[in-house]
Formats: sequence, C-alpha cells, structure tokens
Amino acid sequence: MPTEILMPALSPTMEEGTLAKWLVKEGDTVNSGDLLAEIETDKATMEFEAVDEGTIGKILIAEGSEGVKVNTPIAVLLEEGESADDIDSAAPAPQASDSGSDGSDGSSDKAAEKPAPKDSGSGADSGADSTTAAPAAPRNSSGERVFASPLARRIAADKGIDLTGVKGSGPRGRIVKADLEGASAPASADSAKTDTAAPAAAPASAQMPAGPSADAVAAMYEGREYQEIKLDGMRKTIAARLTEAKQTVPHFYLRRDIRLDPLLKFRGELNAQLESRGVKLSVNDFIIKACALALQAVPAANAVWAGDRVLQLKPSDVAVAVAIEGGLFTPVLKDADAKSLSTLSTEMKDLAARARDRKLAPGEYQGGTFAISNLGMFGIDNFDAVINPPHGAILAVGAGVKKPVVGKDGELSVATVMSVTLSVDHRVIDGALGAELLQHIVENLENPMVMLA
Repeated sequence: MPTEILMPALSPTMEEGTLAKWLVKEGDTVNSGDLLAEIETDKATMEFEAVDEGTIGKILIAEGSEGVKVNTPIAVLLEEGESADDIDSAAPAPQASDSGSDGSDGSSDKAAEKPAPKDSGSGADSGADSTTAAPAAPRNSSGERVFASPLARRIAADKGIDLTGVKGSGPRGRIVKADLEGASAPASADSAKTDTAAPAAAPASAQMPAGPSADAVAAMYEGREYQEIKLDGMRKTIAARLTEAKQTVPHFYLRRDIRLDPLLKFRGELNAQLESRGVKLSVNDFIIKACALALQAVPAANAVWAGDRVLQLKPSDVAVAVAIEGGLFTPVLKDADAKSLSTLSTEMKDLAARARDRKLAPGEYQGGTFAISNLGMFGIDNFDAVINPPHGAILAVGAGVKKPVVGKDGELSVATVMSVTLSVDHRVIDGALGAELLQHIVENLENPMVMLA
C-alpha cells in the first residue's frame, strides 16, 4: 500500500514547522537518503531526507505552508507496481483501541501481515528483494505493533533480531534498514528494558508567557501609528525559554575585571606567525579556550541541571551566542579544551556563518554546559546574561577599554581592562565554586601562554 511521508521532528523540541520548499515533484523516483524538502524549524532551515525508496505519488502539503504539525502526512510514496489510483482506493488504516498505533508505514496491521505479491515490490528500503514477502509486523509485550519497513522486517527475520528492542530512526520511530546495520544478535531483555525505561525528553513549550492580551496592549496605543510584526518560531522560542530561565533558575552574579594587554600582545605575535596559514585569532577564541580549560580545572562546575539531578560532564562543551537577524543561536564547540586555538577559531567561524544562514543541525546548537555571550564588539562595557537552561553558567563579556589601574607596587598606569560577569545557576554551582571557576578564567586570560602548555 502507499506509504505516507510525515512531517519530521528535526529537533527534540520541534512541534511544528514550515515546509519551505519541495526538492522533488510528483512522479519523481527517490531512494533512501535523497533530499525531499527544506523545512524551517524555530531555529534553522534543514533538509529532509527520504527514508524509503519509491515514487512520489502525491504531494499533500504545498511548499510555503506554515504551522505544519509534526507527524502530519505531507506526501505519499508509492512502491514498485503501485500507481496514483492506489492512493485514492487505499482505505484508512484501522486503529486498535489498545495499541495506539498510527499507521506510520501507511498500512494497516492486517495489510502488513499479508504477504506482499511477488510482482509488487514489497521492499520500501533501497535494495529490497521484490520476490520475498516481508514477515508479519511484530508486536511488543503490550500488544502494540512495532512499525518497521518491509526490508527491515526481512533483515530482522534473517538475523534473528527482535525488533521490539530496536529503536527506529524513521518517521514516528519506524524501523528502517539503517537501524539494523551491524546488528547480529537479538536485543537482550536487559537492554530492551533499559531503552524503554529511559525518560523521554520533554519538548520545550513555545507558548508565550502570560500577560496582558494582544487586544489590551493594542488598545493602549489606539490612535498612534505603529507596525505590527508577526512573531516567527525563533522569537516565540526565545521568549518562552528566557522567561522560563528567569522564573525558574536562581541566578547569582560574579564580576571580575581582566587585564588584556599580555593577551593582546601574545595574540598579535601568534597572528603574525599564522598569517601564512590564513588563520587570524580573535580575542573571543582565547575566551573560549580559557573557559574550556577552566571547566577542566574545576570539574564540579562543568555541570547542568537535569530536573531531579545534576549531570557533570567530562569534556568541555562550550556554547557561544551568535546574533542573527531576528534572534540568536548558541552553537556548541565540543571538546573545546582539547582543541588548539587555530582549530577553535576555524570551527567558530564556520558555525557562526552557518548560524546566520540558519543552516545548523540541532546537534550543533544543543547541549554544552557553559555559554559565552560577548557584546564587547558593540561597545558594551558590562552586562548580565541570562542562563540558557540547562547550562550551569554563562559568561557575559564586555569591551576591552583603556583604564587607569594601580599596580602591586602602588604605581598608577594605564591598562586595557575587560569586564566580565558570570551568571550562575545556584542549583548547580555554589558561590565559592563559581568564584573558583571565574578565577581560573581570569588567570588563563591574563597569562595566555599557559593555555598552550
């Protein structure tokens, strides 16, 4: 039977998206891995790949459509031997009241259990054997159907793999060929139990915070000229998450001044040597490295709040705020403590460029334990940043400015001073621990050669 292609969840928090552009048209033949469409989430425009092979029989959602809910059918895929007539004649998949199944592979339980005709091409994955019928769809211990493509069911039967212990990567968790690659034995009861017991990530609400209604606010400005700007998904998400952060995260703030003159001199010397390689280090690259090493020096601060526990990470995954039109991203530099300054610089430039084009994958802007927000380039001397949950802290970085300073010998001089503020989640990091973390950041930046040791 024809298979519905569903609106995918391209990130754990995605609930709906915009179908920006179709990359295929009706009648096109597609294989697993082919690009089908460009989909806009609240954070990025991402390409959606085909899971199965077949022919695009019908496009159900026009490009440019906004607010398309996750798991909404957006197109119909025909297998070999099927035609557009099969779409109209296909009956809706019956749903058992105790199974909660939604027919994610476009067929009913009864149809899935019936052997496919030898000339119809039962395989939905690339390389399907059209002469062998797919085994019946398995069910878990609760009687719920486990959705899998025909080829995946045959591979599982050949290898003796229990599909009830396999986590599918297809639409609505459907198991496809790629999920079985490398598998050679049935999943153990213990591993299956572990998988089912794992808590699901709760999607972040994108609802606006409570307050005066739109009509009430508009009434205040009756008779005044204004322009009404529609909120996009990113702005709604920013509003919801930062409201949540200020209402639920107990912030406290630690401030320090950092003398930058040794770092600026050292940076100039390094850039002169790296010029032939096309690498130019920024002050921000040193700040990223300094924070990453500080998190290694104070491992208890390299942590996030996880509801009823604290997760302490071993690598230093540092997020950096990047301003884009209409909002911001916080791409994450993973294992920043183990990377050279030149590698961090190159990686940061790439992430920032793709962030501005909204081309980042969710895995590139989710995670991390610590964030940096640098407004120094805008002339801001100092500010307090809002923690991005579940991070334990965020460093707000101001501009480096010339100031009079008093040396250890009491002599007055002029130095380039940068003010920083560390916003800390008190549930994760206490005052003394936060002060220790900030002290290591200051020492790294005031003695930059130490970061190369």
